Order: sequence, then C-alpha cells, then structure tokens
Amino acid sequence: MRIWTACRMLVVLLVLLGIIYPLAMAGLSYVLFPAQADGSLIVRNRQVIGSRLIGQSFTSARYFHGRPSAAGNGYDAQSSGGSNLGPTNRALIDAVRARASAIREHDPGINRARIPVDLVTTSGSGLDPEISPAAARVQLDRVARARDLSPEAVRSLIVANTRGRFLGVFGEPGVNVLELNLALDRMSATTHIARNE
Repeated sequence: MRIWTACRMLVVLLVLLGIIYPLAMAGLSYVLFPAQADGSLIVRNRQVIGSRLIGQSFTSARYFHGRPSAAGNGYDAQSSGGSNLGPTNRALIDAVRARASAIREHDPGINRARIPVDLVTTSGSGLDPEISPAAARVQLDRVARARDLSPEAVRSLIVANTRGRFLGVFGEPGVNVLELNLALDRMSATTHIARNE
C-alpha cells in the first residue's frame, strides 16, 4: 500500500513541479519581462542582430573590440566556459602576450601597462558582452580615426553607453560592446548625411 502512495506522490510532484510550475514561471516572465524572456535580443531593421547578454567578435578598426572569448570558436553559447588556465600556466601567459601585441598593432602607441586586463583575458563564461570603460577608452582614438569622427564625439558615446554599478554599489561599470558599436553606426550615418548636405 505504501508503494502506491509513494508512486502517486511521485506523479503528482512530477506534474506539479516538472510541468505546471515551469510553465507558470515562463508565462509570468513573458508577461512581466517580455524582452528579457525572449533573450534580450537586439533587433535592427526587423532582423535580430544579437543579444545584450552575449558578446560578439568585432575585428574591424571601425568598431570597438570586445573581451576575448574561450567559448568554442568564440562567443558560442553552447560551449560557454572559461579557459580554466591558472595565472602561471604558460598557455595563458602566451595568449595574453599575443593579445596584447595584437592590441598594440591595432592601437599603436599604447603602452603595455595601459592595456586593461579585460582586453587580454577571457571571462568565466566566455560570452561577456561588456568591456570596462577603460577598455573602451583605450580604443577610442583608433575608432575615431577609422570613422573620421572627433574623439570627443566618440568619448560621449562611451559615456552614454556606460552602465553604472547596480544600486550604485554592486559590480563594476561596463560598456555593452554591441550597443556601443550600433550607436557608432548611427552617429556615423548622421555625420555622413550632415556633411553631404
């Protein structure tokens, strides 16, 4: 008799906690937070171009570059994870040196000591969509030059796209690279139209 009670209880809990509760939470999230429930997608010209939560690879001099990724071939959400290399690991040291050299090639004149750590190391998830404001400022001159924009205009975009600390206390300020690059595209298009008028 006890076995049948246990089996019935198992079925009830399975339906309640395995089906009804997840569906209720999903439905509630779509009602209260529709954008977040859909993955915080960024849509441009009716086409999804990315998510605010997952970084992308930018290599052109016209764009700000994000944090390196160790997730699969880069920013692969199915392979999310860090490199798990320790600070004395030769592979990590070599990778950091190579990334620092690449940054100095893209942004000549930058002293190695001025390169922010988030531009040469991967995050724990490998999907980090943000860089520090310092990492954005290091790239400012290159982007302004490549787009024929004033450094002050690009600096104002960095400030406008910088997220502060949560509740003013928790975490560090960050700049979403995809959103910053989209703002750059809008500014460049507006500047180009204004110059041609």
